[in-house]
Amino acid sequence: METPTDQGRLRVALLFPGQGAQHPRMAAGLYGQSPVFTAAMDRAFELLGPDGPRLRAEWLAAEPSAAFDDVTVAQPLLYAVNLALGRTVLGWGVEPVAMLGHSVGELAAATLAGVLDAEDGFRLMRNRIRVFADTPPGGMLAVAASLAEVSDLLGEHVHLAALNATRQLLLAGERHHLDRAADALRERGVACRDALARQAFHSPLVDGAVEESMPDWTATPLRPPGRTLYSAYTRGVLTAGQAVDPVFWARQAAEPVLFAPTLDRLLADHDCLLVEAGPGNSLSALARRHPGVLRGRSRILPLLPDRPSGDRADLDAVAAVHRTVLGPLAPAPTA
Repeated sequence: METPTDQGRLRVALLFPGQGAQHPRMAAGLYGQSPVFTAAMDRAFELLGPDGPRLRAEWLAAEPSAAFDDVTVAQPLLYAVNLALGRTVLGWGVEPVAMLGHSVGELAAATLAGVLDAEDGFRLMRNRIRVFADTPPGGMLAVAASLAEVSDLLGEHVHLAALNATRQLLLAGERHHLDRAADALRERGVACRDALARQAFHSPLVDGAVEESMPDWTATPLRPPGRTLYSAYTRGVLTAGQAVDPVFWARQAAEPVLFAPTLDRLLADHDCLLVEAGPGNSLSALARRHPGVLRGRSRILPLLPDRPSGDRADLDAVAAVHRTVLGPLAPAPTA
């Protein structure tokens, strides 16, 4: 196990959230204030091509549109914001001991680890907008139960999409099948709610889209990671062989996210300061209940507020993280 440095300061590990964490104006308080974040977002919208202006407008809108939680909006914006926030932390001179992403968050982590270039990442996002929008109408259901408690509901129509904690699951399926599963769970006294998703990601319902996306992945130059990246699809450190395998990356959209056991492995390997470099605090909330954190061996520090709280709150939260990690943050230059 890796322990704190000689100076007693915990090494930073970066967490990147996935679908469900999105909200309008996520991290927008940094836009125009943080040069690194601003440049990364401007470049993202440029690389998103014809979709860039539409997605910029969705991002900066005060209220979400009807399509905000759809793959055509949520996924490219999450990838862009996660990437920009990660670059912001790296721009402070922080070298993370590890990175771990949830769903599309793993793609952002892989980009920061050098597995693929951002140009290719956003090309793949444009392809995802086109291909996954045509998958069967579906969704995801967040369930406060163990896998054993829902096993009888899983099968041909309802699938395990993510294992986030011992008693925190995501199920995926077509909408009417999920509604039936939700009714059955509530009859048992099990809390559940719809997740912010309009596609049944991490389930066989998107297998056709995965196959259609395979040529794009095959054409993408892939490299072994230059930073330590834990994959929530293998429960461990991403190997060089996995990193350069296009099938491994293409299949992620249809495979369950094993966040809980992967976090177990990361915190068994490292005592660290977990910084959630994405919107919301969903991964921070999961990690706070981890035994390694409860015992004080590792700590949690989300980069942004736990809910949309305005531009000033974004800036204050990032400054607070910088003070904890490195000391006071210099003010942004004025025009």
